[in-house]
Amino acid sequence: MTTQGCAAPEQTIALPAGIDLSTQAVIQGVVSGPGTAYARLLDHSGEFTGEVVVSDEGVFRFFAAPGQWTVRIIAGGGVSKDVAVEAKLGEVAQLAVSV
Repeated sequence: MTTQGCAAPEQTIALPAGIDLSTQAVIQGVVSGPGTAYARLLDHSGEFTGEVVVSDEGVFRFFAAPGQWTVRIIAGGGVSKDVAVEAKLGEVAQLAVSV
């Protein structure tokens, strides 16, 4: 995936260089299953916070405030899967989601 027009870093399982985990809470994961998928971040009340396209390798990442979150994976064919996760300052919450 290129960064044409969006200047976003390529999504890989390795954190981008320069990320200081002492000041960040990270939620990331790998989605397995056919086709294109989206990862949506919902706050503790279910409100939409952000969304990313899952990379060709199935990787997604969010930088979030510490607390309770839901990651909703939306895939082709109307498939949707919610995964509850807790983001903690200084940690990477790793998810593996099969759709």
